Amino acid sequence: MDVISVIRTKRDRGELSEAQIDWVVDAYTRGAVADEQMSALAMAILLNGMTRGEIARWTAAMIASGERMDFSSLSRPTADKHSTGGVGDKITLPLAPLVAACGAAVPQLSGRGLGHTGGTLDKLEAVPGWRASLSNAELMDVLDSTGAVICAAGDGLAPADKKLYALRDVTGTVEAIPLIASSIMSKKIAEGTGSLVLDVKCGSGAFMKNAADARELAETMVGLGTDHGVRTVALLTDMSTPLGLTAGNALEVRESVEVLAGGGPADVVELTLALAREMLDGAGLTDADPAKALADGSAMDVWRRMIAAQGGDPDADLPVARETHVVTAPRDGVLTRLDAYDIGVAAWRLGAGRARKEDPVQAGAGVELHAKPGEPVRAGQPLLTLHTDTPDRFAYALESVEGSYDIEETGGLMARPIVLDRVAAG
Repeated sequence: MDVISVIRTKRDRGELSEAQIDWVVDAYTRGAVADEQMSALAMAILLNGMTRGEIARWTAAMIASGERMDFSSLSRPTADKHSTGGVGDKITLPLAPLVAACGAAVPQLSGRGLGHTGGTLDKLEAVPGWRASLSNAELMDVLDSTGAVICAAGDGLAPADKKLYALRDVTGTVEAIPLIASSIMSKKIAEGTGSLVLDVKCGSGAFMKNAADARELAETMVGLGTDHGVRTVALLTDMSTPLGLTAGNALEVRESVEVLAGGGPADVVELTLALAREMLDGAGLTDADPAKALADGSAMDVWRRMIAAQGGDPDADLPVARETHVVTAPRDGVLTRLDAYDIGVAAWRLGAGRARKEDPVQAGAGVELHAKPGEPVRAGQPLLTLHTDTPDRFAYALESVEGSYDIEETGGLMARPIVLDRVAAG
C-alpha cells in the first residue's frame, strides 16, 4: 500500500477500499504519511466526496486509532452535544452546566477554532487559570464532582482526528462533509457518551451554507451514531446571523455568564434551552426543567464549580483588548441583514482565530454587535465595535465588515426561527 495510489484513487473519483482507508488513517497517525500528502487526499475528498460505506469505514478507522472511554461507573446518565461551528456560537458554555444542574453528566470534549468559526477551548482559555488539557483520571474526577466537564480530547482518543482536524483548518478542507462527519462522530463514539445531540448549523456563517447540505451532514452523523449504539438526534439551526451579540473569545465568555445569570440575548437563551431539552430527553430525564435551572441559579453554581475544578477563577476579570474601533450606521433605517460569515472573518482577522495551526489567539479580540436584524438604527449610532490588541489589524477586518450589513429605509423582516428542523434515526 502506498499513499500516492490512495490519493490518485480519490482524485480520479474512485471509491477507496476498506484496506486503503484503514492503512492511510493508521499511516498518517504514525507519521508515515506526511501532512502535504494527507492535505492532497483531504482536498480530493472535499471535491469528490465519499460513499456512505467509505464514511463509515473512515470513522471506524479513526476510532480504532486510539482508546475508548467508559462512563458506566457514573451514577448519572451521560449526554453530550456537538455543534458543527458558527459565529458567536458560545452555546456549550452555558449548556453543559445547565444540563448537569438538571441531573445528567456532561462529558463535553470540545475543539479549537476552525477557519472563521470560534472554538470552545479557545474561549474558555480566556478565563484566567482554566486548563483545557486533562488526563482521563482528571476528567472523571471533574465530571463526578461537578456533573460537567469541558476539555480537550485526550491524546489517546481518536489521535488520527486530532492531527487531521488541525490540518483541515489550514488547508481549505474544513467544509468536506465526510471529514466533518467522521471527525465529530469518531470522537463522540470513542468518548462513550450514552446519548448525543448534534447542533448542525445552516447559513452563511456555517460550513453548511444551505439546508440540503446541512441535512445531509445531519443524517450522516445520526446514522453513524445510531449504528454504534449511541442515541443520536440533530437539530438544524440558523447561522445566517451571528448568535448573540459577541464573536470572540473573552467577549463570548462574558455573554455566556450573563445567560447563566438569567439574562443574555434571547437567541442564545432559546437555543441553549432547546438543546438542553433534547439532551435531557436523550438521557431519560424528561421531567427536568432547564428553564428553572437557569432562573434559580443552579446552572450558575455548576459553572463556577466546573471552572474552578479545571484551575480557573470564575471571579477573575476577563481579558480586554487594548484597542477598539467603532463602526457606526451610515444612515437612519432598519438593519435588515448582518452576515454571520463576514462578522466571523472580521473576528478572525482581529486575532480571535488562527491562520496556521500553530498560531496563538488573542483572548480579547473579536466583534461586539450593537444591533441585530429587524432593529431600527440611526445615523451615527454604533453598529459594531471591533476589539484587538494589534490596531494594524483594523483595516483588514474592516474590509470584511464593509459588506456585512444592509440598512433599509423601512422594514419588515420575517423572523427566521433558530431551530429550523430536527433529524432523528429511522
